[in-house]
Amino acid sequence: MSQSTFSSLGLREELLTAIAELGYEAPMPVQEAVIPYLLGDHNDVIALAQTGTGKTAAYGLPVLQRIDVENRQTQAIILSPTRELCLQICDDLRDYSRYLPGMHVVPVYGGASIEAQVRSLRKGAQIIVATPGRLIDLMHRGVALLDQVENVVLDEADEMLNMGFSESIDEILAGVPADRNTLLFSATMGPEIERIAKSYLHDYKEIVIGSRNEGAEHVNHVYYLVKAQDKYVALKRIVDYYPRIYAIIFCRTRMETQEVADHLIRDGYNAESLHGDLAQAQRDLTMQKFRQHRTQFLVATDVAARGLDVDDLTHVINYGLPDDIESYIHRSGRTGRAGKRGTSISIVHVREKSKIRAIERVIFTAENSGRHFENAQLPDPEEICTKQLYHVIDQLEHVEVDDDQIAAFLPEVNRKLAWLSREDLIKRIVTAEFGRFLRYYADAPEIIQPSDRPQRQPSAEGRGSRRGEGSRGAQPHEAEEGYRRLFINRGKRDHFFAREIINIVNRYVKGKVEIGRIDLLPTIAFFEVPEEDADAVIRMMAKAKAGDRRVVVDWADREEASDAPARASRRPRSAERDDSRQRRNHPALDDRAARPQRRRKQRPEGEANGTLHGKGGKAARKGRKYGKDDWKQFFD
Repeated sequence: MSQSTFSSLGLREELLTAIAELGYEAPMPVQEAVIPYLLGDHNDVIALAQTGTGKTAAYGLPVLQRIDVENRQTQAIILSPTRELCLQICDDLRDYSRYLPGMHVVPVYGGASIEAQVRSLRKGAQIIVATPGRLIDLMHRGVALLDQVENVVLDEADEMLNMGFSESIDEILAGVPADRNTLLFSATMGPEIERIAKSYLHDYKEIVIGSRNEGAEHVNHVYYLVKAQDKYVALKRIVDYYPRIYAIIFCRTRMETQEVADHLIRDGYNAESLHGDLAQAQRDLTMQKFRQHRTQFLVATDVAARGLDVDDLTHVINYGLPDDIESYIHRSGRTGRAGKRGTSISIVHVREKSKIRAIERVIFTAENSGRHFENAQLPDPEEICTKQLYHVIDQLEHVEVDDDQIAAFLPEVNRKLAWLSREDLIKRIVTAEFGRFLRYYADAPEIIQPSDRPQRQPSAEGRGSRRGEGSRGAQPHEAEEGYRRLFINRGKRDHFFAREIINIVNRYVKGKVEIGRIDLLPTIAFFEVPEEDADAVIRMMAKAKAGDRRVVVDWADREEASDAPARASRRPRSAERDDSRQRRNHPALDDRAARPQRRRKQRPEGEANGTLHGKGGKAARKGRKYGKDDWKQFFD
């Protein structure tokens, strides 16, 4: 632990008094390293530190100290990626400057009345905390005047660049005096950060807290390998196994976010969704409830949760892994703060396994070579029920009883319950608090986790390439578990390869769709998509075109598909030329010729149809069902 104090860092008395009242005792490593340096002149800084390490105070305190409160002109701007972080920074700066009369900190951001922000700026603001887009708008209106700015702070710069604010940042930095201090704070050091540094920082100092591009020191990283259709039931088991869990659940899309939140609420969990489709007032209320611990689970997209700073998170759950490693680092860095340990859990499909290895290579550096992702097994129903029961007992054991408050009600309570024996009363209390777990896990869906080891494919499969491109004459196969096999009326002779299939699906289907195995044949192809996305892919591809030719995507017909390559290989070249000539004269024939007979594959009885539920089984596990008095077995 550092032996320094805030007073030894050179801060003025008014700031010291304020942070002492806020409970700040000793500076955190990033504050100890950054504050003395920023108090000097012309000292540009790049500070690499994880979310929740005290960055706001690290740059906020020296910026406040350098402000001339007698001058109402803007002397510092702080850029943040989101409205939520913008407001949070503003609140923190106001707390730090409570004993600096005349200090005005004004937040400006999109999604709020620009007229009200214009009025606030015209009254004078020594510090503007802004999102880039709104600040540029106010600059163009001639309201945000930056000619006297001495300090520019880019907070979570990597996030802003990931969100596409690179050009906006360029314009803002070009509009402030060249002799300013530029302070860049980021969790990771990517190419864009280095470009900004080379373009706008002068003789900067790089301060690294922890290791470059390292995950939070106090975070355990765990993943569960599951089949695609089992993701939600796996999530249920995970959250049930941790009775005191307080977590953010990250999803990839707005639709998935809302769907997961709705299912959790339906299943009795205290959950809320946070995504871009919500009105700003609704987002504010959701965040307020979560920060106050009135909501146990916040289900969010990366964009909606950027800049979100919540204390005491026990877990971060990746319902879907992000596309880039920096996003994973930001997600996991939201837990394990203030010396506490946290856990980052990823629910991973087999096809995402490579992402785990890529993240592992970045965040577990040479200094931390002993750390790695834990490949965990999902808890079974008995483990979950045991944990939940003991949680109920612990709660009952530690209830604080106010005898004076309940004294007036006890006679009536005793009269109503007098007929119950001690054992009956205990059974009723346990059932009331614990019964839903026993009921659910009596018939819980069975989850079979795939092996973590790669399985050797028979040579007869003819997989061809990493993306599963088949060789000439390769036979179509059954779709992998959790995936549906689709047909497309384009093949290698149409110069339609894996890349073209991926591109055309991404062009016509909203949101990101994971594409699995691709089998390329001369005139047609087959590709696999997650079961829950298959209907949407077919629907959205109904009007797809490649050039001026219609593209047909349909359910794969196994019988006809298996004959297709054989037929294609047996056809003489003269027939192919005739056929090609006929296609040119009658384009519609191309679709009919390549398209298998439309016959939708029937789903097995009991299989989930586009829902988040996995395949059910009647708790055949160990041949046991939990009965009404089965709570007793936990005490045997």
